[in-house]
Amino acid sequence: MKNEFMMQAYKEALKAFKKDEVPIGCVIVKDNEIIARAHNRKVRKNCALFHAEIECINKACKKLDNWNLKGCDLYVTLEPCMMCTGAIVNSRIDRIFYGCKDPKGGALVSNIRFKRIKGLNHYPEIKGGLMEEECSKILKDFFKNKR
Repeated sequence: MKNEFMMQAYKEALKAFKKDEVPIGCVIVKDNEIIARAHNRKVRKNCALFHAEIECINKACKKLDNWNLKGCDLYVTLEPCMMCTGAIVNSRIDRIFYGCKDPKGGALVSNIRFKRIKGLNHYPEIKGGLMEEECSKILKDFFKNKR
């Protein structure tokens, strides 16, 4: 299944790939319009916090001048990690759409399964598998080139 917003997240992943960063891209959508876009920049910034989702949430908050991103959807090429899932929950994003699962670090359905954590203040909807083959392939190609 292809989706224009996931395609835009994938284009962000391609930017990361070309910069020798782990190719993960993200966009945030409000009222059917992209309000923020980002890709991984951990290597360039030499900091573990520069994941695509964190960067994108930061940009969206600045754009809306609000930490609360209710009414927004997040599209990301790889299932978010624990850190990014926490940021998504805390920013109150309505829905998460992701490309492929992350069997090592995924915190939505692969490992942590955050919806099983009782007492969180927010539980966004989750939909996985958008452009799954493309999102998985770019990651496999990146790590194959590294080895």
